[in-house]
Amino acid sequence: MSQPQRSNGAKGEVVLAARNIAKSYGSVHALKGVNFDIHRGQVTTLFGENGAGKSTLMKILSGVAQPSSGEIILDGSPISFSSSTHARECGISIIHQELSLAPNLSVRDNIFMGREIIKGGVVDFAEEERQTRALMEELEEDIDPQTRVEDLRLGQQQIVEIARALSINSRILIMDEPTSALSATEVEVLFKVIHDLTSRGVSIVYISHHLEEALQITNHAVVLRDGNMTAYAERKDIDLEWIVRNMVGENFDLGSPPQGHPFGNVSLSIENLSVPGPSGAAYNAVDRLSLKVRAGEIVCIYGLMGAGRTELLECIAGRLRASGGQVLLEGQDVSGLSIAGRIASGLVLVPEDRQRDGLVQTMTVGSNLSLASIRAFTKGLFTSGHRERDLVNDAIRRVHVKTDGGAASIGSLSGGNQQKVVIGKMLATQPKVILLDEPSRGIDIGAKAEVFKLLAERAKQGLAVIYSTSEVNECLSIAHRIIVMHRGRISAEFGSDVTKEKIMAASGEAVVAH
Repeated sequence: MSQPQRSNGAKGEVVLAARNIAKSYGSVHALKGVNFDIHRGQVTTLFGENGAGKSTLMKILSGVAQPSSGEIILDGSPISFSSSTHARECGISIIHQELSLAPNLSVRDNIFMGREIIKGGVVDFAEEERQTRALMEELEEDIDPQTRVEDLRLGQQQIVEIARALSINSRILIMDEPTSALSATEVEVLFKVIHDLTSRGVSIVYISHHLEEALQITNHAVVLRDGNMTAYAERKDIDLEWIVRNMVGENFDLGSPPQGHPFGNVSLSIENLSVPGPSGAAYNAVDRLSLKVRAGEIVCIYGLMGAGRTELLECIAGRLRASGGQVLLEGQDVSGLSIAGRIASGLVLVPEDRQRDGLVQTMTVGSNLSLASIRAFTKGLFTSGHRERDLVNDAIRRVHVKTDGGAASIGSLSGGNQQKVVIGKMLATQPKVILLDEPSRGIDIGAKAEVFKLLAERAKQGLAVIYSTSEVNECLSIAHRIIVMHRGRISAEFGSDVTKEKIMAASGEAVVAH
């Protein structure tokens, strides 16, 4: 059982405490007697690998889920939250790791959904719009309140999720991976908002896999591992090594480029590819870009938000239409093929937004894993349940999904394990080329190492791997070659021995001298 955090005068008053909290889903014990304190006007950061129990604990503290055992204490008195609405009425709100927005509704309607401002018996849309504009101004985002959420890029959708939580004026705000899709500038703005909130006495619980980023704002750090609280310390006593050691038990790195195997022939060839910008834009998101990737080679595409990384990968996979150029798979032009046609030919994409584009939420873990490989166990009108189970069990083992089995609900998995399911689903098709758009979004350092190790092993077997990232550290892991994009074009190409500073400079990112 985890030991309670000891209190001393240096800490703020404990406003919410969890005592001996346990939670089980079937045979999976997500939490095992966890103790956790939230301090008034301070930031408590919660670290842990995917499946460690972080999101489960936060769901319990925000009324989304009920503990199997244990006690929650608010302002010194025991309390049981019957729902998230009850918790919100007590001043607790949460920004979920996976966006919970209604894509077909406007930004304004999403922010006030279920909490509409009523005046004279009708919804006061004008006041809602005024408050929405004020929230966007506070977050330094030029987003029209009338814009439909589905028309926003992922980072802007995350801003809307944050704005919705801020609109509640909570005294305890839980942020579960709030920056996973934000640009560096947007992260800076969010941190300013956090500092403003804590100065007004608001308590923040911050969960992030961006370890260095989290250290900038935290007052206290707690580490969960396999459902147990393994470590607690104040900011002055922690560093990156402390976090990693307590999270995974040893110092982890993200690997190195696999060696000892020759590259094969060119698997993927991009020739003068152009992709139009957003509707009405006078520029191309991808502008006459050419690139060749050989069998067994791992190529990383780095760039800031808006560089064209996502548009490039989605066009190659058939999700976006090109305005010019060709996509060749082993010398064959696949530009005219559908997404399904490209998958059948051996060209697959792991998308950035797993919830919207990578998973079917109503399906089980097994059904999601086998969905793209249905032809492998189907003959005519009949499917082989035995062959499907073998495929699912093999995929679970290969990508190290923590699950109660293929029959488990996809929603029962942590965000990182859901991402592993998306990757496993595409690898199960036995592709020749795999594209991965920000494959580590929402994945902890241990899971990143596992994913990159898996990709390195498949590269040794002849798979061509292309992954994009906005984290420069991930460029310097398993990639044989690093392509830097800036405003839709390749601005530089480097080998694996390049420095971070050169990569950042080529992307147009300011480099701070030390």
